[in-house]
Amino acid sequence: MRRTIGWLLLAGLAAGCAGASVAQNSDALMARDREWSTTVKDNDKFLSFFTADASIYAFGMPKVTGTNALRDAWKMMSSAPGFALEFTPDKAIVSGDLGYTTGTYKSSMAGVTETGKYLTVWKKQADGSWKVAEDSFNADADPNAIGTHSMTTADALKWGDAPPSLPPGAKVAGIAGNPAQPGPFIVRLQLPAGYKIAPHWHPAVEQVTVLSGTVALGMGDKWDDAALKTMATGGFVSLPAEMRHYLLSKAASTIQVQGFGPLVLNYVNPDDDPSKKK
Repeated sequence: MRRTIGWLLLAGLAAGCAGASVAQNSDALMARDREWSTTVKDNDKFLSFFTADASIYAFGMPKVTGTNALRDAWKMMSSAPGFALEFTPDKAIVSGDLGYTTGTYKSSMAGVTETGKYLTVWKKQADGSWKVAEDSFNADADPNAIGTHSMTTADALKWGDAPPSLPPGAKVAGIAGNPAQPGPFIVRLQLPAGYKIAPHWHPAVEQVTVLSGTVALGMGDKWDDAALKTMATGGFVSLPAEMRHYLLSKAASTIQVQGFGPLVLNYVNPDDDPSKKK
């Protein structure tokens, strides 16, 4: 009898310790997510929270996997005009060396604000720290999203400098949607005369309409003046995903770009990327 009572006491103590350990791990993971949320203004620190083979799953887009791809995607998004991001975890669950957090986020870019929800899978590392292994998120209904009623006038648009991934001198204004987030978007670009964008491509379809002025587009991996096709006011072009192309603004021009975000600009020659030039 005494032996039985002793085993029961030990079992109860072990169960209590296990419960406390699970709770402590969940609290630690919640704290880790909160810590991550404070690093959004420090690219290197923010990205250090991911494992080397981590993936991001954004609605309507191919998954982004690996350190280099994640860095490029984050750099493109965080360099957009007026970019801001905040997120808050509301739950953390841990089982062994894996855990997940859920929460809400709010992001802004080019005058457009979006709210949504996220789920992040974390993996405990050999040193005991937690790192992001998988991350997914989706937006709430957006009153400015394409598909909802909206109306604006030209004088109400908010123009700002184009992101560093574009050569300096261009201005951008958001029309609908958010190019930094999953989903359809429309933006406008003001380009000075002589403005050039070197050969590049996007992971999703891009459609361009010339609203004023004259631009010329060429297709291919290398710039070729002879291949440029001129488009005056009213001209339109649809570019499939990953199609290599380049642009010259022959006169001061305004173009409207619509596509499916997040908008990523990949230069065929990395040396052409203005964001990498000092």
